[in-house]
Amino acid sequence: MLKRLGSFLRNVRQPKTRVSPDSLNNVFHSKYERFKELLDSNSELATIISEIEEKLQGYEVFGMAYIRSVAARAIFHALRMVGSFDALSNGRYPALHEVFDSINSAISQELRTRQENGTEELVLPYSRVTMDMVDWVGGKNANLGEMKNRVHLPVPDGFAITTRAFGLFLAENDLFDQIAMKKMALNTSDAESLNAASEEIQKLIITAPVPGPLADAILGAYDELARAVPDADAHPPRIAMRSSALGEDSELSFAGQYLSVLNIAREQVLKTYTYVIASLFTPRAISYRLMKGIPDDHAAMSVACIRMVDSVTSGVMYSRHPFENDDSVTISAVWGLGPYAVDGAVTPDKYRVSRHDGRILEKDISTKPIKLVSNPDGGLLQKTVEGGEQQFACLSDEQIKILAGYSLQLEKHYGFPQDTEWAIDRDGNFFMLQTRRLATGIQVSEQPVEVTERSDYPVLVEGGAVAFPGVGCGRAFHVRSDEDLLDFPEQGVLIAPQPSSRFMVVMSKASAIVTDYGSITGHMASLTREFSVPALLDTRTATSAIEPGIEITVDTASKRIYRGIVPELVALQRSREQHMQGTPVYETLKRIASFITPLRLFDPGSPDFTPQNCRSLHDLMRFIHELSYSEMFRISDLVSDHEGVAVKLAAPIPLDLYVIDLGGGLSGVTGHSAKYEDVVSVPFRALLDGMLCDELLTLRPRPIELRGFLSVVGEQMFQNHLNSDRFGNRSYAIISDKYLNFSSRVGYHYGVLDSYCGKTLSKNYISFSFKGGAADETRRNRRARAIALILEALGMSVEVIGDTVRARVQKLEASLLAQKLDIIGRMLQFTRQLDMLMKNEESVRVIAQAFLNGDYQL
Repeated sequence: MLKRLGSFLRNVRQPKTRVSPDSLNNVFHSKYERFKELLDSNSELATIISEIEEKLQGYEVFGMAYIRSVAARAIFHALRMVGSFDALSNGRYPALHEVFDSINSAISQELRTRQENGTEELVLPYSRVTMDMVDWVGGKNANLGEMKNRVHLPVPDGFAITTRAFGLFLAENDLFDQIAMKKMALNTSDAESLNAASEEIQKLIITAPVPGPLADAILGAYDELARAVPDADAHPPRIAMRSSALGEDSELSFAGQYLSVLNIAREQVLKTYTYVIASLFTPRAISYRLMKGIPDDHAAMSVACIRMVDSVTSGVMYSRHPFENDDSVTISAVWGLGPYAVDGAVTPDKYRVSRHDGRILEKDISTKPIKLVSNPDGGLLQKTVEGGEQQFACLSDEQIKILAGYSLQLEKHYGFPQDTEWAIDRDGNFFMLQTRRLATGIQVSEQPVEVTERSDYPVLVEGGAVAFPGVGCGRAFHVRSDEDLLDFPEQGVLIAPQPSSRFMVVMSKASAIVTDYGSITGHMASLTREFSVPALLDTRTATSAIEPGIEITVDTASKRIYRGIVPELVALQRSREQHMQGTPVYETLKRIASFITPLRLFDPGSPDFTPQNCRSLHDLMRFIHELSYSEMFRISDLVSDHEGVAVKLAAPIPLDLYVIDLGGGLSGVTGHSAKYEDVVSVPFRALLDGMLCDELLTLRPRPIELRGFLSVVGEQMFQNHLNSDRFGNRSYAIISDKYLNFSSRVGYHYGVLDSYCGKTLSKNYISFSFKGGAADETRRNRRARAIALILEALGMSVEVIGDTVRARVQKLEASLLAQKLDIIGRMLQFTRQLDMLMKNEESVRVIAQAFLNGDYQL
């Protein structure tokens, strides 16, 4: 086809050569098909660019699977545009292929992950582990080794199963590709899809055998640990097996997201290893990585194998308060093993110790009715604390001061406030079980100002412990099971008996979290600080005092929960942080986007408007789209003795509009111009009927809204000083008796309408897209949403991304489509320069309703 096209073009350049109408028709239709492909990919690529720009705002959660998908889509449509344009131009711009290959190569390089194995060893004893090995043994193991070998604090004996072992396990069982396939099918916004994919991946891991060399290494390390234990033959040591994933216990805590299993015997070690590494793919772990922007490629699981401590008491300590300006060490303690100190099952004792002189500033002794202990037969047991001990303090003054000293040592060593888990055994020995950087959430200066009690709003709950300060309001939603989380609403207030790290999956939706019990040193409390969710714990009465579904306002400053929405408190709400910004995944998308979204080709008339100056896919798109029309119509320019190929429409509309008739779209045209009366194309005639509406032709100048006008001026001066977003002024309509492709370009606005109106319902459709504007981004988005409301009223399916609107309707009778086209024609006239008037959110609805009511004069 390209050879035939080239031959044809050479012929038409010879003045005396006659070209048959059939030859002209065949070549033109061939070019037209490639032109349609080009326009289709242009539209898709414009949507992809808008989508990426929206993701880069940092609010919406996405992962590496999204980045790979969006990059592949962008590359596909850019290549399709290059290929189609190559056919249209008869290969006139070979440099486009070189530029595309260069950009594609750069994107591929960014996506190529390099995971270097720093060690070939499958296990490492803690005597050899330090923070330098974090990439091999994960955060938890690295911190345990660091505390033992460099801070010289007491740490239980143990060993790390490395990330190299994790890679070997997946490789030997051929799981990499299988897991990747499951993740590709995952819909991250669908909780049921997330649960299904998680269950399938975990099943693959748990049912796979531990490879022989790995099994030998793990059991060999256990036996080495046992040899150091007196009477190990009669009483083999039990171990705790705890997750130590890459990134865990670093700036991001992963608090409670992965599995830890306590009191494991030798014969259970290998199977438990598969359970722990499978927890890398629990729904809440996948969600956490997505919300924190951590690529799955960077997620590898090491496992900490620690000799069990027969704890009399255990707990958590913070070297500083997580958000208050309180210069003290905070310690919480429970009887027995540590999980009850962090999961909210028991309200722990609380102690405060001066950081300056070690004085005990406060003791808050709670009632602790239950404790968790090791079961001699394996696993754990919940036991009732004997009567008198329930109110006893878990720690002596001396123990409190020793722990506070350890906490300050760790902060000094690491250079950051620390969140540390500890235990004391029956012989009074101290053990540090874990330390990580303390999640502090916000600075003191950012705390809401305390508001006095509102007598006009009933107080439902008063008191509690503040895990993260702030104000939250919404409908109360009680959560008692994981299934309840599937239906959690946007901006709901989560009410629960006790905290759970499982609540993390809805923290991006929750306006506040309230529990009956719990401690600010627990896992969930750490997560509320990471996600900036106001949280009030240990209220004792929230689940009974707050009815499901009622509107409430949570004010942590006063520790009160009001019935109803309290406007004065709502005004104190902080806007949510852009959680994705700064994360590894976000930074990857940012680098990928630098090869896709920037537009540097500004002026089609400039000598710099060349393929060689294309630096991004957006540049390629802009260059190709700008020249595609002239290439599409080059034949009509060359063949001046064929009527009806390219004509200018003479009609009172504010467009420089040219029409190409593929057959049956125009009638009675003479010369190089056509009148409205010459148009017989069903969809084009209907569109023109709307655009030529008398009320719109006599439209008075609209009142200037000063801020909107200044927005346009400012946007052009500071954002578009080089006309980077200006689309040009020539518009085109490609028509037949039943078909219309209408491309409207006026200054900073660009709209494309594609429609077929025939007798076969299954072929009939209208596809419409609109982008751009001269005002700022907020006003352009408001106009886009106003247009969307109008199109939705026409029964079209509509999508809005930024300042781009896309809409479609199909399989309707031609007469019904013609009515809709008439209204769209009116809308195109009505919405010109409308972005200047979009002064507030209310204007979106008001202007859309005015149009639908026929009030075109506003």
